[in-house]
Amino acid sequence: MLLKNLITLRRCILWTALSYFSPATGQKPDTLPKLALSGYIETYFLYDIETPSDHQRDPWIYSHNRNNEVNINLAFLKASHSSEKTRANLAFMTGTYANANLAQEPGVLRNIFEANAGVKISQKHNLWIDMGVMPSHIGFESAIGMDCMNLTRSILADNSPYFESGAKITYITPSNRWLFSGMYLNGWQRIQRPDGYSTPSFGHQIQWKPKDGWIINSSSFLGTDTPDRLRKMRYFHNFYLQGKIKTEWTFVLGIDNGLQQQNANEGLTNGPYHHWWSPVFIIQNQLSKRLRAAVRFEHYNDRNGVIISDRLGNGFEASGYSANLDVQISENALWRIEARQTSGTSLSQTYFTTALMIRW
Repeated sequence: MLLKNLITLRRCILWTALSYFSPATGQKPDTLPKLALSGYIETYFLYDIETPSDHQRDPWIYSHNRNNEVNINLAFLKASHSSEKTRANLAFMTGTYANANLAQEPGVLRNIFEANAGVKISQKHNLWIDMGVMPSHIGFESAIGMDCMNLTRSILADNSPYFESGAKITYITPSNRWLFSGMYLNGWQRIQRPDGYSTPSFGHQIQWKPKDGWIINSSSFLGTDTPDRLRKMRYFHNFYLQGKIKTEWTFVLGIDNGLQQQNANEGLTNGPYHHWWSPVFIIQNQLSKRLRAAVRFEHYNDRNGVIISDRLGNGFEASGYSANLDVQISENALWRIEARQTSGTSLSQTYFTTALMIRW
């Protein structure tokens, strides 16, 4: 009898221990929290025929902005958590993109690529709130070159937010065809607000996927990038259409439009305004299983110098085109070469770039 009781007691202890050390007792395997580690590195060499003596290209170029040297455009390590009701991302980066695009951020904030946390706030709907430093809701080109059709970024992409800091609420329909999102932001691509900046900024995104391979997107920014004593309100909209023709052709047609008050402290909606705009068209062809080619045509018109001033301090207007060839070395490795020409107000550039990208 004693032996039987000891055996029963041992079984109870063993079952309790196994239950205690299980990561989520009673949960289904697909609802358990998950942690994923990933990384990305993009090295490049760029040669500008003008050959800047200091190796630094124009200040309105933020990606691939060093000339005649082998360098790192972007490299980061990322940890991602996901579960049924929570998600989070933390990524630290380095590279010439980080040096240029986050130059105004203090200290270690310059090395943050992503740092955000989100919670699902509805049991029945795909409705989330996220807060922190996140990829921008504006545009179809990201800082990650492997996710873009071209090696270098368009003037449009380099001069609109790559990232944003704030809070957003996002709803995705059960069919995954529609996305609706609203944002409260710290400003126009800022992590930390400088002293004297207190005006809040806002944004929206509506995205429709009518069928596989097609996206229609509308995104906006409403706020300011000037201090309170010189506040000029900025209203910005990005629209793009991305589509797939047959299996080998993909295209993107996008246009940015921006308005900013000419005079300081004119109220929230009073004019007059300075206007800038930029259309971009990109088309890509899948030549074979490992080869792709893409061509980009672009124009940027900022005659009042709201976002970009030319080398003489005047307004900026330029047109350009580029052509690149991609070689898919393996599933996670891509080699690219690109030729690009840009010309406009006091500007004429012809340059060649090659890049090697690996993601894991």
